Amino acid sequence: MEDLKIKISVKILPSDYTCDGQDISPEIDVGGVNTKISKSLAIIVNDPDAPGGGGFVHWIAWNIELVRMIPEKIPKTALVTFPLKAIQGKNSFGKTGYSGPCPPRGQTHRYFFKVYGLDTELNLEEGSTKDQLVRAMEGHVVQYGETFVTYGR
Repeated sequence: MEDLKIKISVKILPSDYTCDGQDISPEIDVGGVNTKISKSLAIIVNDPDAPGGGGFVHWIAWNIELVRMIPEKIPKTALVTFPLKAIQGKNSFGKTGYSGPCPPRGQTHRYFFKVYGLDTELNLEEGSTKDQLVRAMEGHVVQYGETFVTYGR
């Protein structure tokens, strides 16, 4: 499996990307996409520090067109056609698309942004869950990269 270089320009997430601000998705730099082996991208944003273990899912999307930059402010719709093409699922808030960090007051959590290069587009319904996405990706991940940011209240 080849590495993707995933970068968000900050390590502490500004409030615009959280429940305390505009709650919009951040810009994500995706370097090293190999168009010879990857046909689409998928993303999972997860908070492993959330109570209850197993993490709290803030965003899942798949069949993202191959781009070098996932722009900020991706619409919170199941089917995205602009500023790029993608399909989004349900997060742990029960909402479609990105829902930003919102840790309990007095806590700082880590938020992992994991991007997968897949050798196909997935046949997965809009609004699917993280578990359904992970199962659908099995055997199709050819590139992978991750980064994390923190946010506290």
